[in-house]
Amino acid sequence: MSNELAPGAVGPERDFALGAWHMLPLLVGVIPFGLILGALAAEKGFGPLEMALMSATVFAGASQFVAVELWNEPLPVLTIVLTTALVNIRHVLMSAAIAPHLRDFGTGRSVGWLFLLCDETWAMAMRAGAGGRLTAAYYAGLAVPFYLSWIFWTALGTVAGSVIAEPERFGFDFAFTALFILLIRSLWNGRSSVAPVLASALAALLAYLYLPGVWYIFVGGVAGTLAGALFWRRGDDR
Repeated sequence: MSNELAPGAVGPERDFALGAWHMLPLLVGVIPFGLILGALAAEKGFGPLEMALMSATVFAGASQFVAVELWNEPLPVLTIVLTTALVNIRHVLMSAAIAPHLRDFGTGRSVGWLFLLCDETWAMAMRAGAGGRLTAAYYAGLAVPFYLSWIFWTALGTVAGSVIAEPERFGFDFAFTALFILLIRSLWNGRSSVAPVLASALAALLAYLYLPGVWYIFVGGVAGTLAGALFWRRGDDR
């Protein structure tokens, strides 16, 4: 992130606009993801209002996919709660990583902004923090448009479900993978990034093959974190 495009240089209005501008490619990329979730939810009886309410209060795409998949009669409440909690446990690691960049926000505001934390917002905020200063206005520019966009597209997906009943025909099934490849690329920091990425990928693959449920998400996150910490301790900042 070049100095002239770094947050904190002019004022909060510019920082908000800058954050929204930097988030624009991810706003576009998440559209098929939201539409597919809405379409799947419609098959379980969700309408636009129910879907919008779920997205506004949960705001966690992977967990919402899991919850919708498990949504049957009778409703397995405990299973849904435990499974989605496991999927979202990676947010503990993400919050710990971004916490040093939120010190200027104030404790109360930091907690509030963390509600809007998702993989995409986290990646962009970490990039801004690593390149200079992460301001509250810039973070809002990242998080608020993405939050509102997610609510809108998931709700619309319940209406347009019949149109995207076969998402693979349009390549929508690859949207999630492509989105995370983009996030990895945006955080890439040369050779020091190789070990965390490889460790996370290998651990997640092994957990996916040999462990039940969605443990691979948590295992991959922990493995990447530990690998990153190991290289940091060795002073590998290249």
